[in-house]
Amino acid sequence: MQNSRSFADAAHPINGLRAAGPIAEAQAQTLVREYYGLSADIRRLDSERDQNFRLRTQDGREYVLKIANPTEDRAVTNLQTEALRHIAVSDPLLPIPRIISARNGTVELEIGFDDGSMRVVRLLSFLAGTPMHQAPPSATLRRDAGRCAARLAVALRDFVHPGAGHKLLWDIQHAAELRPLLGAVPFAQQELVKRVLSRFEADAVPVLAQLPKQSLHNDLNPHNIVVDTASQPRVCGIIDFGDMTATARINDLAIAAAYQVTDGEDPLAPALDLIAAYHAVSPLEERERDILFDLIATRMVMTIVISNIRAARYPENSAYILRNNKQASTRLARIATLTRTQATQQIERACQGE
Repeated sequence: MQNSRSFADAAHPINGLRAAGPIAEAQAQTLVREYYGLSADIRRLDSERDQNFRLRTQDGREYVLKIANPTEDRAVTNLQTEALRHIAVSDPLLPIPRIISARNGTVELEIGFDDGSMRVVRLLSFLAGTPMHQAPPSATLRRDAGRCAARLAVALRDFVHPGAGHKLLWDIQHAAELRPLLGAVPFAQQELVKRVLSRFEADAVPVLAQLPKQSLHNDLNPHNIVVDTASQPRVCGIIDFGDMTATARINDLAIAAAYQVTDGEDPLAPALDLIAAYHAVSPLEERERDILFDLIATRMVMTIVISNIRAARYPENSAYILRNNKQASTRLARIATLTRTQATQQIERACQGE
């Protein structure tokens, strides 16, 4: 169901899901043995909302145990599960986690914990490799990331789910609602942030409502793209579907491209590798190309604003929450040196293969 609350509302998800008691590694290990029949070493993984654990069995198999936040809408959790199952059928070679069934054959368990909470538990295959942000950057890798992003969008094109309509904090189409919260941004950045949001409202918002919409990953940042660096760099995993929602299709590409902008002489050039490769697999409409630069800049603004707010609210997890903040600030300042016309022309030439 669509959520109509503004981001300024104290009850809005910008304030995060309610804190839930931590699940001990030993308890997670027991759960895996009881419900999945696996005896495995286990360690906790960083996460903002859920509790995730990496498992390794004695014969070398690896998994991720995901224990959902008890306050998350069950339909949203199931959206992610069913999307992964759908993609596995639509594009079997796309490197995404596979859902592992429990011993009773179900893909989602609802389990009661000692704190009285009921939580959805899922087991996924673990995709080994190097996170893209730690891999040596290259045009080859960026192009492969663009192709995989496009294939993912194509695989989800006919996916329909009742949980896909939820209003999500990180959905670019709602970025203008962040205006009342700009006080959380360092003063030196506020003028630029306001300018980007004004361009978004004037140039992108009227077009977004008319563009193709579908369920999307919605968080293709380099922490969620796993790379095989053993030979020729290639994407070997797309992970963390926790921000899935239905939104304008172009937003997925804008998010992925925003993390490829650099502070070099031509800041948009690396992102163009990814954009051109995406366009070759899933051609962009002219209207999508026209606002792509606005959406890239807007994603950077969202990263800056939201991470500052949430880091202040959850200081114990601030390092994880702010992991992309500094680079987003640097990239935003750099692309601000480009005019909208210059950037749009660069994107158009890249999509035409020039």
